[in-house]
Amino acid sequence: MKKLVVSVLSTVLALSLAACGSQNESAPAPSAGGSQGEQKEVTLKVGATPVPQAEILKFVAPKLKEQGVILEVKEFTDYVQPNVQVNEKQLDANFFQHKPYLDDFNKGQNMNLVEVVPVHIEPFGAYSKKVKSVDELADGATVALPNDATNNGRALALLEKQGLIKLKDGAGISGTVKDIVENKKNLQFKEVEAAMLPRVLDEVDLALINTNYALEAKLVPTKDALFIEDKDSPYANYLVARPDNKDSEAIQKLAKELNTPEVKKFIEDTYKGAIVPAF
Repeated sequence: MKKLVVSVLSTVLALSLAACGSQNESAPAPSAGGSQGEQKEVTLKVGATPVPQAEILKFVAPKLKEQGVILEVKEFTDYVQPNVQVNEKQLDANFFQHKPYLDDFNKGQNMNLVEVVPVHIEPFGAYSKKVKSVDELADGATVALPNDATNNGRALALLEKQGLIKLKDGAGISGTVKDIVENKKNLQFKEVEAAMLPRVLDEVDLALINTNYALEAKLVPTKDALFIEDKDSPYANYLVARPDNKDSEAIQKLAKELNTPEVKKFIEDTYKGAIVPAF
């Protein structure tokens, strides 16, 4: 009798365990939010200069959120750390530079950051609080230039286009003050970190300032600049990433949003020609 009871109990227990196991295996795994097909959110960290890059990124952030990408914008006021931090994977991408600067930075720092998509052009301009035209520049006037290689050459090329200096043949955008072969007004050049140029405007006769820094200083390029690059300037600002992540889904979603008709209209309406869409 005891053997019969033990046998029956063993059978019941075995069947119960088998039933539990079968039930657990067939039960679907719970998903976040209760929906199996719900999209998982991804955070994308992007470095940018405050104006206009960070403003443009913040404009597209709501659209990206709808697609499952949370855009985290980190603002910088220099042209070095955004690249360093992307290279070191502290940031996923950055948005502040044109291709000539990126190429020069990669070469000088032994990096391999890559452009993803062009977004806008910031026409480079010359500003003054002491004169109202190029003709008023006195002999020996002081001119402030950005001290980084690509923007320095860009500034000199713009001065040459205005007939203020002449560079040696072939200097192009890579020219330096050492390449000046003609300087009729004996201009004196002061090379300054790009972000500092608006701050030295009171101390010099003329300063050639990157548009993002001019805007931060409440200067209106189309109104305040004595002269400015044409709208067909080749210096488009790019979204930049690393070779290992440039084709990621999140980066490509951001790239697509930065080239939409909505962004084009935002740039045109907000910056009134001081910033020009590059797509």
